[in-house]
Amino acid sequence: MAEQSDTPPDRLSLDPRSAFYDETLLTRGVGIKFNGQEKTNVIEYSISEGWIRVPAGRSRDRFGQPMTIKLKGQVEPYFEGSPDGDAPEGDASEG
Repeated sequence: MAEQSDTPPDRLSLDPRSAFYDETLLTRGVGIKFNGQEKTNVIEYSISEGWIRVPAGRSRDRFGQPMTIKLKGQVEPYFEGSPDGDAPEGDASEG
């Protein structure tokens, strides 16, 4: 991937075992607005299908992974950082 766009992908997952896992996008930082509210505990999302997966409390499956609930609604992902990963000008310290 030589160039990244300012539009998050249609589907993204935090689980490294998923086909929709992308470490470069996750290090950049992806935020989710779900039905107009900021969500910080999203494990996976799909814009086209209109759903997010969030943990169901503290319960775990037999493999130690969090149990999840699929919530349907309006999904609005956005990037928290710049595509370069650089700090804005003037913020770097000298010396």
